[in-house]
Amino acid sequence: MKRISGFLIGLLALGFMHAAAVKAEGSAPQPPRQSNGLALTPPMGWNTWNKFGCTINETVIRQAADTMVSSGMKDAGYEYIVIDDCWQSGRDAKGQIVADPERFPAGMKALGDYIHSRGLKFGIYSDAGKLTCGKRPGSLGHEYQDARTYASWGVDYLKYDWCSTYSQDAKSTYETMSDALRASGRPIVFSICEWGLSKPWLWGNTIGNLWRTTDDIYDHWQGRHSYEHSVMDILDLQVGLESYAGPGHWNDPDMLEVGNGKMTIEEYKSHFSLWAVLAAPLMAGNDLATMTPDIKTILTNKDVIAIDQDPLGVQASRVAKHGDYEVWARPLKGGGRAVVLLNRSKASHPVTITWDDLHLPSSLSLKVRDLWTHKDLPGAKGSFSAEVPSHGVVMVRLD
Repeated sequence: MKRISGFLIGLLALGFMHAAAVKAEGSAPQPPRQSNGLALTPPMGWNTWNKFGCTINETVIRQAADTMVSSGMKDAGYEYIVIDDCWQSGRDAKGQIVADPERFPAGMKALGDYIHSRGLKFGIYSDAGKLTCGKRPGSLGHEYQDARTYASWGVDYLKYDWCSTYSQDAKSTYETMSDALRASGRPIVFSICEWGLSKPWLWGNTIGNLWRTTDDIYDHWQGRHSYEHSVMDILDLQVGLESYAGPGHWNDPDMLEVGNGKMTIEEYKSHFSLWAVLAAPLMAGNDLATMTPDIKTILTNKDVIAIDQDPLGVQASRVAKHGDYEVWARPLKGGGRAVVLLNRSKASHPVTITWDDLHLPSSLSLKVRDLWTHKDLPGAKGSFSAEVPSHGVVMVRLD
């Protein structure tokens, strides 16, 4: 082969550089990132963490799936069975994530198949760092490999935590896993769990389907404990976030504590009502197999669930606050309003919503339905008042 002279090489190099510059200058801008089209209403399901922590196994998961069906929760709208941290035991020689063989001897594919056989969907957990919060292997550096693995197991939902991340940038880290899930060939709902540290509501709507807005919840009415937040503390942190939620992208005030034993039935009703009016994901976190009739009644209240699942997808705002007495309200598809009257005090007290609070004319007459008694109340004009028990709510629909 003849040698090409240095002069000719230089000319060729200049030509390539010019062509590249012309291409870069004339290329069309990248289209804006689009959402994945999933979770058009807030996801509903059950997660292992709040009740079981790391003490999970195949039996616990299968039992939860069975009970979700037999209890009526599936019929009420719950569909995801989500296995949280501590299912992993390591990686094999090829870097493939491996389930704990003692706790999950049949493997995750078989467990996912069982969940699907019950008419439910399969959720799993990983972490954006090298290690999960339970010190199991995370997905950092294995995002595409793990996404393909989850897809092969039939996973429908991924909760992605934020332990061991150190100096990682949250947005780009979650975007990487989001891209990996999309490339997996399976539609997988993506739950961003970085605890609201980098305000994911500002950037998460085309990356994930829901994002945690706070640190972890714990089964308590009021007051913080270390990094854990009570129901009322988490509620306060939702003020001002309502504009960021909508179909396919939801603020997530964390999983439900309903039925875990540290609050009263009245407080659990309030917890459930407030999460519903906030258009929050409804992820039960109790032991489904041992729940009492009272807890089952709360978790399967179809009138309240219908508010959470309203297709308009507008998160409630706190429209009135007078000390311990508050009103939270949201518009519904078709023109109605969902209203929660909240009494945070230690004694029963009347709470009032005025039509001014709802930006409605005071002359308007509206029908009133109580969503806990499932009864139609006398119509109201200009305002509605009710006696609200201590730490309780009255939840109504106005039409």
